[in-house]
Amino acid sequence: MSNDTGKEMRVLVIDDDPAMTELLRLLLQPAVSTVTTANSGEEGIKLIKEVDPQIIILDLMMPEMDGYEVCQKIRVFSSIPILVLSALDMPGAVSKALDAGADDYLIKPVTSSILVAHLNNLMRRINPQNQLSTAG
Repeated sequence: MSNDTGKEMRVLVIDDDPAMTELLRLLLQPAVSTVTTANSGEEGIKLIKEVDPQIIILDLMMPEMDGYEVCQKIRVFSSIPILVLSALDMPGAVSKALDAGADDYLIKPVTSSILVAHLNNLMRRINPQNQLSTAG
């Protein structure tokens, strides 16, 4: 796996399942430079201000503050791209997440290569200068 944007990528993973955040850290570490994890929405929001991630991977089904609420709270102060990674495979969940401010939505389980491709796509959107035109 490689990060085809040619830039370092700082990713914050917010998921209440420690096994999932650790798995994502192991899967993503070779492709991105930094993976920070949070096991609650509240912790994730706090970490955004500390680690300044470029992309957030967010679970929807979390106790106390669900992913929709986390997404809305992040949008109050940041436009960092948010990729929702959820087991919810329902059109209503997808549209609700996008309406809450998410930029992308993937359904668990997902292969690491597809996840990295979606992350790279989000990075290209926030770093358009990386897309050099080869047309003469």
